[in-house]
Amino acid sequence: MLNFYKLIEILVSLQSLVIASMLHVYIPLPFLNKSNNSFEMPITWQIPTIILLTLIFHKKVVFRAFSIYIILGLFIIPVFHQGGSLGYLLTPNFGYLLGMYPLIKIIDNLNNSNKINIGDFLINGLKAIGAMHLIGILYNFIQIMFYSQYNLFLYNLGKYSLGKIGYHFLMLLPLLLLIKPIERLKRSK
Repeated sequence: MLNFYKLIEILVSLQSLVIASMLHVYIPLPFLNKSNNSFEMPITWQIPTIILLTLIFHKKVVFRAFSIYIILGLFIIPVFHQGGSLGYLLTPNFGYLLGMYPLIKIIDNLNNSNKINIGDFLINGLKAIGAMHLIGILYNFIQIMFYSQYNLFLYNLGKYSLGKIGYHFLMLLPLLLLIKPIERLKRSK
């Protein structure tokens, strides 16, 4: 049975996931032509948000919130980055959503240690993002095999994995700034 505080944590996590999946990542480049230029990365804030939520809350809270997020996206409202509905199961994107579960599990290993250091965070972050992409590639491969459209595999691999994994790794760097405050927050509980 969930207590009131766990329910609040799940709802906060769910709201954060929905909002983060709609926000693209922009890097401001004010030094070019002295104007408001920015570089848009082909990713959203979803993965950094899940990593952050997993560091703050227990993995069960994030698992539940993410499961509700998937149910919302498949059956109720289109909360995923590129839409929703049951048809989303047929897109390669859904494999990367399934890859979030091992990502959460790997990042949660940091919560079991007494102190989170930068090296462990980067190693676990790289492993977690790699596992997420591996699940996405496997899901894509199963789809390609099922539909016998082998010519799409390399295209999907480049578009959904190779084209984004570097950006996902790069998004670990801003999270480094939050490790010490999260650690202090956990000690004060």
